[in-house]
Amino acid sequence: MKKVYYLKTCNTCLRILNELNLPETFQLQDIKANPLTAQQVDELAALAGSYEALFSRRAKLYKEMGLKDQTLTEKDYKHYLLEHYTFLSRPVIVMDNQIFIGNSKKTTQLTKQALDES
Repeated sequence: MKKVYYLKTCNTCLRILNELNLPETFQLQDIKANPLTAQQVDELAALAGSYEALFSRRAKLYKEMGLKDQTLTEKDYKHYLLEHYTFLSRPVIVMDNQIFIGNSKKTTQLTKQALDES
């Protein structure tokens, strides 16, 4: 599977997608227009090692809902990932059995390397 979970209204996501110049074999899913399903979240968490690894603590709602003052469990992370798209650390790029989460320069560089090797 080659898939990208992103927001088409997010300039950072769009910049990274342009920078990576992904082949047409990648399927793009705008998570605002097509929210993640429970099955997709489970599959991503299996690749990432946890639901927490997919969770964005930079989301505005994270602070607004007071989540930063709570101790969240894996069940909580899954719940919030399914509740609102903003909690997904974006973009999430899946290439077969590899997953690249977020927009750090290091993650983008690792994604480029994996693309070059495939």
